[in-house]
Amino acid sequence: MEKEQNQNLEKASSEKETQETQKENSDSPADLNEVKDEKSEVETKEKSPEEKILELEDKLSRTFAEMENQRRRFEKEKFEAFEYGGFNFAKEALNLIDNLERSKQILKNDNSLKDSEALKKTLEHFDIIIKDLISIFTKNDIKPIECLNKKLNPNFHQAMMEIEDDHKEPGTIVQEIQKGFTIKDRLLRPSLVGVSKKSENKDKKDEKNEEKLKDK
Repeated sequence: MEKEQNQNLEKASSEKETQETQKENSDSPADLNEVKDEKSEVETKEKSPEEKILELEDKLSRTFAEMENQRRRFEKEKFEAFEYGGFNFAKEALNLIDNLERSKQILKNDNSLKDSEALKKTLEHFDIIIKDLISIFTKNDIKPIECLNKKLNPNFHQAMMEIEDDHKEPGTIVQEIQKGFTIKDRLLRPSLVGVSKKSENKDKKDEKNEEKLKDK
């Protein structure tokens, strides 16, 4: 009885080993195929030496281009800092001239000082100081804008009012309200001006003359 049981156990064990061996043998071709597929994918993904060289050349050219752009930006910023570093200071300094001009106007409008010798000498001193300031600015490339009797230029002038003047072409600057300045080739501040326009009476006369010519 025991001998039969032992034989059955050995038979079952042998069958089990046979099944496992068959399973391993049946799985091995698939596994080999998968390994082959992976290798082929790697081989296809791997770039040729020529492609690698082209890629490196492209990266190098991009890097050099970026470095050149940075160098140009740095040179431009350095130039502007050197040339226009005092832009804000110069603009604030112009208030000195404005205040002197206002003070002159206040003194001129003071009836108690009108036509006095003291007023005359004071205004002369103001003019000397203003001229000295403008001379100092000019030496540092901060120059006043000449605008009187010139056509209005929006790049340098800002019209604040219109003044009737039949002797000037419309749009001609006939009054300077506040002096404008440039620093090197840049506008520091525009000139505030009054420009000429035709008088209303002149326009009416022109219309009447045109009507008479038409009637003739």
